[in-house]
Amino acid sequence: MENAVWFKPLIWMDYRLAVLLAAAIPLVLLIWALFKRAEAITRLLVIYWRVASLLAIALYLMIPAWRIAFIAGFAARILIPISLWFWIDLNEEIDDRPPDGIKLATTAWRWAMTVYCILSAIASLPFLSCAFSNNANQLPGCRAWMEVPWTYYHFLHYKADYSNVGLLGFLGAVGLCFYVVSFLYFLLIKLGKQGRSAMER
Repeated sequence: MENAVWFKPLIWMDYRLAVLLAAAIPLVLLIWALFKRAEAITRLLVIYWRVASLLAIALYLMIPAWRIAFIAGFAARILIPISLWFWIDLNEEIDDRPPDGIKLATTAWRWAMTVYCILSAIASLPFLSCAFSNNANQLPGCRAWMEVPWTYYHFLHYKADYSNVGLLGFLGAVGLCFYVVSFLYFLLIKLGKQGRSAMER
């Protein structure tokens, strides 16, 4: 049993890095960009938060051990780097911006987030099978990925009992449905009109 979960510290490190790189730093950058009136960086971060919301959705789906959470988490790690570099107009505006602290910090974070997502996606790839296993919550490797969401649940929802776990999963499922609909709308309609421009036409 212990040999099966030797990687558990790496999973906890992955979640800690996610808190730092996917939540704390971009929140600080967004506030900084708003204060500096850096429109291109602000726009990039708003788009980032929309895309990265899939990580939070995956977290809530993982609390009741819903297997689709493994697919949602993996998809988030693929979509986030794409969202950071996809927009030609934002890339040009940021590149043309005179060197300053916000530009340096944003560029460093984009690269750090990209590397993190790629490595995290590779590390989680073998566990996509958990999404297709009927007893995923009984497999040591799959359960290891669920421990952090369960800890989060007990920390932030400490007054809740286990009867609320399904409700949190339902909220995650509603969020996932809305996310998928929004993503399909972007792919099928907005992408054709805007191309790789982040500005509405």
